[in-house]
Amino acid sequence: MSAKWRKFLSYYRPYLKGFIADMCFALVGAATSLIIPLIIRYITGTVLAEGFADAGKTILYLFLIMLGLLGIEFGCNYFIAYVGHMVGARMEYDLRNELFTHYQKLSFRFYDDQKVGSLMSRVTNDLFEITELYHHGPEDLMISAIKLLGSLVILCMINVPLAIVALVPVPFMIVFASILNKKMKKTFKKNREKIAEINTRMEDSLSGIRVVKSFTGEDMEIHKFTEGNDMFLRSKKDNYRYMAIYHAVLWASTGLITIMVAAVGAWMIGRNSLELQDLIAFLLYVNNFTEPIRKLVSFTEQFQNGMSGFERFYEMICIEPDIEDAPDAQEMKKVKGDIDFKDVSFAYTSDSSKSANVFTDLDLHVNAGEYVALVGHSGVGKTTICSLIPRFYEPQSGKILIDGTDITTVTQKSLRKQIGIVQQDVYLFAGTVLENIRYGRPDATFEEVVDAAKRANAHDFIMELPNGYDTDIGQRGIKLSGGQKQRLSIARVFLKNPPILIFDEATSSLDNESERVIQESLEELAKNRTTLVIAHRLSTIQNAKRILVLSEKGIEEEGTHEELLAKDGAYSRLYHTVQ
Repeated sequence: MSAKWRKFLSYYRPYLKGFIADMCFALVGAATSLIIPLIIRYITGTVLAEGFADAGKTILYLFLIMLGLLGIEFGCNYFIAYVGHMVGARMEYDLRNELFTHYQKLSFRFYDDQKVGSLMSRVTNDLFEITELYHHGPEDLMISAIKLLGSLVILCMINVPLAIVALVPVPFMIVFASILNKKMKKTFKKNREKIAEINTRMEDSLSGIRVVKSFTGEDMEIHKFTEGNDMFLRSKKDNYRYMAIYHAVLWASTGLITIMVAAVGAWMIGRNSLELQDLIAFLLYVNNFTEPIRKLVSFTEQFQNGMSGFERFYEMICIEPDIEDAPDAQEMKKVKGDIDFKDVSFAYTSDSSKSANVFTDLDLHVNAGEYVALVGHSGVGKTTICSLIPRFYEPQSGKILIDGTDITTVTQKSLRKQIGIVQQDVYLFAGTVLENIRYGRPDATFEEVVDAAKRANAHDFIMELPNGYDTDIGQRGIKLSGGQKQRLSIARVFLKNPPILIFDEATSSLDNESERVIQESLEELAKNRTTLVIAHRLSTIQNAKRILVLSEKGIEEEGTHEELLAKDGAYSRLYHTVQ
């Protein structure tokens, strides 16, 4: 058995009891449906034909028995519909949890190449189809197998030649189904990809709706969405064409079985080789014989749909995180904040050539509690250096140490707890002010949240909001100004209280008044902490103890603001360019 099939079947394990019970009820329900035509045959062929003196009483008993069997079938169908579906829902819950948890383990390098809409499609559309297969697949196979084999045996018991007539179209149906299945599988997978593209375009457009409207780009977005929708419609057209052929041919084949049995049976009655009650029973069982064939037709479509979804799910689950904790990784505790880069080389691509590297053999030492600024033109590696410290990316070579400990020997979670990051592009979650600040430390008390907000110069404006700390700030904090959002992100880091800070151009997009307030908050936050600052506005880092000037060569210059200006080198040119 392949690894993919072992993975597919493994989701049944936690719910095996419920699944087995579902199959048992399916078996009983299918078997019950086979008994009722036998009773009808007995009534028409024996009770009525032989003229029982107490035929009325016998028929009443048999009628009550059939009602009892119908009640059993009702109970079985209820159990299958409720408990069986709940088993499927719990499996979907597990699949969704596993996939979302897997997303959390993947590094920035993975997300650099992905689209959010496509990732969401795997969690929603694909998983629904998979769980439909998980629940209905085995159940439909069980019911179909019982009804098909049971009715075939009974048909043979009634009349073997007529049973052979009923079987004549079946080999043709099997061959036809296997050919169409291969074509349908391709179209189902293509549909999955197209709906993922539509989700991606819609998520992208709605997330940037303010940009769309400010540039009057509604028509352009509608056009792009329509293009994707057209491609989806074309893929559906191929899919439905095959499905139409598939259903039409197989349903016609099952109808042909009934017509052939009726015609041959009538001919046999005329030749006195078949009794009328046997033909009636035969026609009742032909329905039991053709119904599972029709169900198998639906199952084939369901199977292809579900498996195409599972293949996309499995494809994602099989992506190994490129950054993982070492088997013997330790917890990082009581960090002072010394940072060392030793011969570190990094490239965003897998190309190991020197020209593809952002920097090569970088050496850097930052003392605990030191305030260090990183400056330089775009693309020289400022943000990259800061992203390597919390292991958002992994260098191709070299080591990064904190307090002399290689960061690859500690758990990522404990490492990142020691680092606070304030970025230019602030991300706030949909929810309240309180929830967003408390993200820095979920177990913090309300008083601690308020204290963090005060230290970030955010408390006053929070209290002016309609519901204070319980105000809903909208998707990505859309109801707040840029400066307000930035202060909430700083409050979040105050609450986290890490020994190492990274400011990634935290004030570059703010107006002068907001920048002044934010700068005060950042300086308060940076006290007694190791701080790395990436800045485009060089006026904001003039008080830094050390400024590193990065270029394609690595660290080209370092020193204080005055020392670097006196050198009249790269920093001086950069300073006079941006002023």
